[in-house]
Amino acid sequence: MESPSLLRRLGAFVRTEWRHLTTINPSTRRWQMPLAAALACGLPLAVGAGFGRLDYGLISSLGGLAFLYLPNTPLHHRMVWMMACSFGMSASYAVGAIGHFMPVLMVWMLSFVAIVVTMVCRFYRVGPPGSLFFVMAASIAAYTPGTVEEIPLKVGLLTMGVLLAALIGFLYSLYILRLQPAEPVAPLPPPTFDFVVFDAVVIGVFVGLALAIALALQLPRPYWVPVSCLAVIQGVTLRAVWNRQLHRVLGTALGMLLAWAILMLPLTPWSVSLLVVILAFIIESTVVRHYGFAVVFITPLTILLAEAATLGHAVPAELIQSRFIDTVLGCLVGLVGGICLHSPRFRTVVGEPLRRLLVQRTSR
Repeated sequence: MESPSLLRRLGAFVRTEWRHLTTINPSTRRWQMPLAAALACGLPLAVGAGFGRLDYGLISSLGGLAFLYLPNTPLHHRMVWMMACSFGMSASYAVGAIGHFMPVLMVWMLSFVAIVVTMVCRFYRVGPPGSLFFVMAASIAAYTPGTVEEIPLKVGLLTMGVLLAALIGFLYSLYILRLQPAEPVAPLPPPTFDFVVFDAVVIGVFVGLALAIALALQLPRPYWVPVSCLAVIQGVTLRAVWNRQLHRVLGTALGMLLAWAILMLPLTPWSVSLLVVILAFIIESTVVRHYGFAVVFITPLTILLAEAATLGHAVPAELIQSRFIDTVLGCLVGLVGGICLHSPRFRTVVGEPLRRLLVQRTSR
């Protein structure tokens, strides 16, 4: 009697998961936004290719991700918001670049960045991608080889990238606001301890834990593990966390095949910049409709942004295998973190002592 009942429950579970996996969300995003985002990421690479310094272009291209924080508000609010996010990207990258020379403190540094940035993003109700790209900038900077003397140069290059993103955001806004009205600036709801502080601390701890596990396993490129963890744990609900990690793992698996095909091509600095533009355009056109489908293209894009300067010395099979392992590990840690984050019992057991501790510290 139990076997048919078990099969029915299993069948219902599979149908539910398949429905969540294949659901395509509606979107009102115009094609001009993905094009502007693609240019913000790709133009720095083209400039770097023109000067024969693709490594410089890659750093500035990372700053181009600041464009994705552009809100659909009036022009004055858009530009203030963009400049604030640009400063956050530059500051996060600078902290990561400095942390590269203090490997003992690397886990604490990345946890600190994740906590602070997540607090700020939650206080000001920053929408997706939230704190993801700030932590990503710090994580990549922490594992980019170089000397102490190169820190100002690298931070300057990233700052030039975010300034270009702000300029593209300004020109894009002038055009798009003629086609559709701006959304009003919504008043910020009162911040709560659980949403702003407790969630940020838990997220930061699990981001640091993801990096610590990657270092303990001696993974060759540990920076991607905490980024994958953060991408999953930011889900609004436990169902969103589960869907996100499932989409990310399956999308990454398919993206590995696409990345393999791309890495087999005779890549040049100019072709890399063109590929980044194409991939970024596809991602921003589809990510609001289906996250898993977008991840298929996110995988080769992130490999190009992080590894393009050393592709001539890297073995594609090892690079792809490493990225898949990093993604799966990060998603598992993020899933555990999401379960804790959305557990009422965990919030009671950990949240109340944390609240008392912080209140005692700040009242002195």
